[in-house]
Amino acid sequence: MQRTRRRYRISPARRLLLMMLALVALSISVSGCATRKPLSSLPADKETACPAPEKSSGSSDEVVELAIPPVDDGLPLSPAEQAALASTGEVDRNLSPEDYRAVVLHFKYYTHRARGTMERLARRSQNYLPYVREVLRKRGLPEELAYLAIVESGYNPNAVSSSGAVGIWQFMPYTGKLYGLDYDWWIDERRDPYKATHSAASYLAKLYGDFNDWHLALAAYNAGEGKIGRALAGTGAKGFFELVRRNESLDEKARLKDETKQYVPRFIAITKIMRNLQSLGFAPLDTSCAIRPVEVRVRPGTDLMALAQASGMSWASFSDLNPAFRRYVSPPDAHSVIYLPEARREAALAYLAKPQTRNYAGWQPYTVRKGDTLERVGKRAGVPVSVLKQVNKVRSNNLKVGSTLLIPGGTHHEPDTGPAIKRALAERRGSYIVKQGDTLYSIARTQGVELNTLMQANGMAEAHTLRVGQKLYIPGGSEAPAPQPVATSKPEKPQAPVARATSTPEPRQLVASVTAMPVSAAKAPSRSAGPSAAVKTKTVTYKVQQGDTMWAIARKFNVHPKELMRQNRLEMDTVLRPGDSITVTQE
Repeated sequence: MQRTRRRYRISPARRLLLMMLALVALSISVSGCATRKPLSSLPADKETACPAPEKSSGSSDEVVELAIPPVDDGLPLSPAEQAALASTGEVDRNLSPEDYRAVVLHFKYYTHRARGTMERLARRSQNYLPYVREVLRKRGLPEELAYLAIVESGYNPNAVSSSGAVGIWQFMPYTGKLYGLDYDWWIDERRDPYKATHSAASYLAKLYGDFNDWHLALAAYNAGEGKIGRALAGTGAKGFFELVRRNESLDEKARLKDETKQYVPRFIAITKIMRNLQSLGFAPLDTSCAIRPVEVRVRPGTDLMALAQASGMSWASFSDLNPAFRRYVSPPDAHSVIYLPEARREAALAYLAKPQTRNYAGWQPYTVRKGDTLERVGKRAGVPVSVLKQVNKVRSNNLKVGSTLLIPGGTHHEPDTGPAIKRALAERRGSYIVKQGDTLYSIARTQGVELNTLMQANGMAEAHTLRVGQKLYIPGGSEAPAPQPVATSKPEKPQAPVARATSTPEPRQLVASVTAMPVSAAKAPSRSAGPSAAVKTKTVTYKVQQGDTMWAIARKFNVHPKELMRQNRLEMDTVLRPGDSITVTQE
């Protein structure tokens, strides 16, 4: 049935009243959406409302690149833009009209076409600007140099350029080492935004001393002082912009690259924008959310994951403040400095002062046997030989049978007592299907068994290569229920159930992160597993104490940490707090 729509007439006065009420309601809803969440309402491990440092995707970090050179969009400059361009500081004064034109191109690019990018870069800089400005001020350097890190990396500690420069100040390995930034298997201090800032200040001061001109010093920061010095000598130029104009007079090898020619104008343009954000319509900086970190000194080989948890921080929050650490254990040959919020300092110091706190958590002694070499042991563990030498203070490649090495994972040699042991192991074992990236060491850790026991149960040689899809027998392991087979016209023999490979990573406080020995893609034929023995269990409830970690509780009850997490439905970065109840089921 078709209905007739009834029409209502509204007087002009009533229509105006309704429009005014609608506008009031809209303004209330908009202001409510814009209300900033107070810091007190953030989760406990969120130490700041500023944007966190961006994580790189995949196995390689992001490459930060900005447009070179920008194209004039033809739009006229507004009065506010003209005023911003006219503003000057210590590093952007005395520009000629010709120099000024190059700056305008970059200024218009970041205020018009790439405005969203500029907004994001300014917002991310809030995390670090107060610290960087203070360092520059104490060194007697222009505070505007703090904006150079926006040009270099967008204030992303995890930024990596196509040439291999790293961190917010984009240090190359050689220059970083020259200015006190260590880079090895354990740590990359170029990613440390605080220490790298001191190194950048030293380098910039040195460059200014070389050229007595900030524009030339900045160009040298990008291209190297040798390149700029040779270009000046070859052209007779006195300043950066004059050098750019005479660049074509140099032979091709000596000429400045486009990147360097645009580098200084881009920096000046961004400096003028950052100095005038609000008048240009950008959100003003809110540096109140930036963390003022405190330094805590830790001894060599400190378990950083356990330290973070004991301090009441998730690993994600800890690594945001400490992106320089490449492993979950601090370097073994020297004390290290970590950064923490002031509120976490006392808990961290209490953890470090505990006598049961031990170095190299998750690293266990391994007894050298006949035929062992550092290369062979390192290959099985997925650890470079140089690191094994460093941790164990070993100089020679020759190993003495019966001596002890410290390696990742719970592994120590048990003498082979022959077929009787293997038969006993076979009576109590589950199974595991090898995944891409697995090593014998990683499987032994995740399944809570000794490496040599795992090898004995599977009849493996020392340097056995794993294959994706290969079935390993786990001594003392429990079988997971097998999935129901799909009905077919011809019944099949029932297969032994296999333990499902979990997607949940093991607690990383157990081991230092090591490079896994890759497994080959070829699949091996599987074998049937024997039945598991019935095991009696008991369950207890444990109250978390100050300074406890998942690893410490698991060790206290002789339970694998991954199993403890599974029993309590906890995630890898769950923060334990005093008074929490942990259920422990033991055999």
